[in-house]
Amino acid sequence: MSRSPLIPEEPVPKAPARVVSAARSGLADLFPGIAVSVLVAATAQFLSEHYGAPAMLMALLLGLALNFLADEGTRTAPGIAFTARSVLRLGVALLGARISVAMLAALGPRAIGLVVAGVVLTILFGLAAARLAGRDWRFGLLTGGAVAICGASAAMAIAAVLPRHEKSERDLVFTVLAVTVLSTVAMVIYPLLARLFGLGPQDAGVFIGGTIHDVAQVVGAGFSIGPEAGETATLVKLIRVSMLAPVVLCFSLIIRHRGLADRQAGQKPPLLPGFVLGFLALAAVNSLGLMPAVLADAAGLASRWALLIAIAAVGIKTSLRRMLEVGPGAIAVLLADTVFLGGFITAGLHLLG
Repeated sequence: MSRSPLIPEEPVPKAPARVVSAARSGLADLFPGIAVSVLVAATAQFLSEHYGAPAMLMALLLGLALNFLADEGTRTAPGIAFTARSVLRLGVALLGARISVAMLAALGPRAIGLVVAGVVLTILFGLAAARLAGRDWRFGLLTGGAVAICGASAAMAIAAVLPRHEKSERDLVFTVLAVTVLSTVAMVIYPLLARLFGLGPQDAGVFIGGTIHDVAQVVGAGFSIGPEAGETATLVKLIRVSMLAPVVLCFSLIIRHRGLADRQAGQKPPLLPGFVLGFLALAAVNSLGLMPAVLADAAGLASRWALLIAIAAVGIKTSLRRMLEVGPGAIAVLLADTVFLGGFITAGLHLLG
């Protein structure tokens, strides 16, 4: 039936207008959850600056208390899910701005070889320990990679390429929580162990930087020994951070080759995740000296905030009751990974020294 000529036709929006309208609608859906995640992250940072607690740990604990905001049907759920995934990947990509070839060359082949071997062997040990504890291979890669590379940041980057399952969020939150606590404990204990082992300033820096999980705790522990130890520890730690992209890339390629990767809309997953490409691109630009120091510092700050906001969202998405189901076996795996890495670096320093 045709419309009467007396009734005016409704105007059909043009294509650009439809795109803008859809974008506004999508942003309106995401904004409440993003805003909550930012607020939790800002609160965690405030507590960290005023009370000395690790910001990542505070963001997780505050997020866990707000789990009801991620329930299906709430206005905040879509934005929280977006933040936990997309903002996380942005934060990992921006980490590349802190890496350069000159930084690697300054450390020397002996220390680099020891650190690289420690990362690879700890990941393999994590897989074996997870199997012995009755955990699946995903948990082994997640915990082993987090301990071996850079704690919470590595855990979030690795989780982004692992095939998802019903316990993915729980395992990620447990790993981030556990490595943050272990890193804080190590910041106090490891400088005492360095003195007990009779390590000089440079070797103490390699020990601290090669074993403690998170960058902030490495800096604190290293400079508590002395300036030389602190500078060496920071450099060694950044070498471990620089291995994040190659390790995540290897995981991604192996998972894709075995047909285990998550598929979206029936399509094959990308050969190289976009955030890994971003990490490598920023590292290359920084290595070529094309990135001003001010811009590199800004990217580092943006990365830290993006990861803090993302981990707040991950905490909100995770049920504390489900967290308690993780069991003592999972804790034993992380402790074993940490002890293995510490023992390997210590033995390597004595053998190579």
